[in-house]
Amino acid sequence: MKINNNTSSTLSQKSKYKVPFGTVSVTPQARQLINEALDSNWVTRGKYVQEFEESFAKLFDSKYAVAVSSGTDADALCCAALYDFGANRGDEIIIPALSFVATGNSVIQAGFKPVFVDVTAETLNINPKKIEEVITPKTRAIMPVHLMGKPAEMNMIMDLAKKHNLYVIEDAAEAHGAEYHGKKIGSIGDMAAFSLYAAHIVTTIEGGIVTTSNEQMAHALRSLRNHGIENKFEFKRIGFSAKMNELEAAVGVGNIAIFDQILEKRRRNLMYLIEKFKAFEEFFITIKEQAHEKIGPHAFSIIVREGMPFSKEEFVDFIDKAGIDSRNLFYSIPTQCPSYEYLGYQLGDFPESEFCSDRGTHIGIHQDIEIDGLDHVDTVVQEFLKSKGLIG
Repeated sequence: MKINNNTSSTLSQKSKYKVPFGTVSVTPQARQLINEALDSNWVTRGKYVQEFEESFAKLFDSKYAVAVSSGTDADALCCAALYDFGANRGDEIIIPALSFVATGNSVIQAGFKPVFVDVTAETLNINPKKIEEVITPKTRAIMPVHLMGKPAEMNMIMDLAKKHNLYVIEDAAEAHGAEYHGKKIGSIGDMAAFSLYAAHIVTTIEGGIVTTSNEQMAHALRSLRNHGIENKFEFKRIGFSAKMNELEAAVGVGNIAIFDQILEKRRRNLMYLIEKFKAFEEFFITIKEQAHEKIGPHAFSIIVREGMPFSKEEFVDFIDKAGIDSRNLFYSIPTQCPSYEYLGYQLGDFPESEFCSDRGTHIGIHQDIEIDGLDHVDTVVQEFLKSKGLIG
């Protein structure tokens, strides 16, 4: 992981990777705010958290933002807020099978049952055509995940939610700056949960935040992050301990100040690799951007197509040795995560999600990667395919 001490690239430690997966931008403004918070002797939730919340809400076209301690907590608090709107423990929330496991964990932590729907490999997102078949009288919400920053098909999802009187929680953990039909991701559903972990566009190093334009939901979220407290030690809800501190918020304030700069650089890198990988379409499925959307780039996904004479493991080992860091493209939570075996799903129940996991990886496209790094990726992929006799 690279750490920027300012808006230019500075390595705090040497890495074996020419193209590292993630980076962190800590601006001079953030450092100043951190020092001011330390000097004040008040580092728990205070004025910088409030400033960060107000700036984040404005940035993502929402009336309110509630900062919490992680993206997982952001998801969990969104779910738990539904108890203020008629939900009961044991009710169901629909989520995609392919996601970081925190999506499923947060639903369970909030007292709900996750109900899984397969994705489409071309989009990595929940297949909206399969949602209605799993809706039951106990369903309370749909939680689409905008994986890799690519927007889910929100028009179809919102129509289904309206038809069945359901809430929509956007898991926008990786989708900072994404847009769908001209609307900011994070402003379409009833609530949206963002991760602010180190590798994301807006980061507080660790942390999460929820956006909403519903005042009652914002009120419930603020209570839930602090043990369900209202006023002075009135415990109105079963809550969490999920507050953000002033030091984290200071980093976030600094990141928002350079948000456009980071987003522009990441989008440049994304579009550059999309163009480069057109030459490799016979071998890999990669993320694409459609006319109605704007991807908020988190990383660049690469899925080995069926029938290729090489495995994902061979490809990953080759690029790793060439200095390109990567991560597995998550798992089918209900069928490839042993902790979910108790739900009774069987391998094969979510074929697209399992295919993406078995054959998919993703690499960094963050703001510290320059064009020469992307050209290195292109060259290494060509060398790999040549080594397999697939291109000249």
